[in-house]
Amino acid sequence: MSQQRSFSKYEQELLPQYRNRLNVAESTADVQKFFVYTTQELLSRIFEDRLELGYNDVGLQPGHKPQYFLDEKIRAHPEFESLAGESDLLVILDRLASTAAKRYHNLQRHPDKSESKIRV
Repeated sequence: MSQQRSFSKYEQELLPQYRNRLNVAESTADVQKFFVYTTQELLSRIFEDRLELGYNDVGLQPGHKPQYFLDEKIRAHPEFESLAGESDLLVILDRLASTAAKRYHNLQRHPDKSESKIRV
């Protein structure tokens, strides 16, 4: 039987700032950016800098399943497969992406709200 690892501690540490950033996001581009930064930070903590990440290595893709993408270099990392299968990593990524996708869709539906913030 394999040991189940949990990274929810990292998620809980990142969530307050992530939520704040999403709440002040003024555009869908901001939402994408905040998702990328938070996901990169999460992966950096998990892989303890054994994985070099670029901005385009992760991203939000609302309306798809999953609602995020990971570059092949992440998926091909020797530890990724075991972490994906023996931890809550993918569940956490799903939650982060779901939260961002909701904000993304909200800004898409109501661009006037973000435009009014910019003008004020």
